[in-house]
Amino acid sequence: MYKIVLAEDQKMLLGALGSLLDLEADMEVVGQATSGDEVIKLIEEKQPDVCLLDIEMPGKSGLEVAKLVNEMDQRPRIIVLTTFAKPGYFEKAMKARVDGYLLKDRSIEELTTAIRKVVDGEQVYSQELMVDFIREKNPLNEREQQILKLIATGMTTKELTTTLYLSYGTVRNYVSEIIQKLEAKNRLEAIEIARSKGWI
Repeated sequence: MYKIVLAEDQKMLLGALGSLLDLEADMEVVGQATSGDEVIKLIEEKQPDVCLLDIEMPGKSGLEVAKLVNEMDQRPRIIVLTTFAKPGYFEKAMKARVDGYLLKDRSIEELTTAIRKVVDGEQVYSQELMVDFIREKNPLNEREQQILKLIATGMTTKELTTTLYLSYGTVRNYVSEIIQKLEAKNRLEAIEIARSKGWI
């Protein structure tokens, strides 16, 4: 019997998914959580075989949970189940070493098949996400992502120089490079593009 913990902040979807998985002869939902902090406690208590994680949840995100789960001695398999077909999210999920990444528009049959596969040691990723990921690699390096995130919070160039201990000219060069790499007209458009792809 595969023990499963679910993490999803939409309660109706959480309940429906739990009921459908419980109908499977070889599966049992042993815990349901609506936040990232809650799911970590459940994993520690219930020791599931598989954890299904949404990405955007209150508290810790699904990707933050995945990173913490990887540090556990008894690590369950992790499948990210999301509505976000963003190549940047998929890239972050790969770095968090998830075992599966599926979109929520998949059938319950596809999900149960994926659960069985990851328990057997396979990795299961949505095909279209892999194609998008290969086609749309994040052009920004870590420093550029950091700077764009700070700009998105409303920081000025002067504030960035103080926060990052960089000269005014260096920050301006970074910003110029970011705008150029994203083929944006200005900072605001650069933020919009990066967010839409899940790169920041």
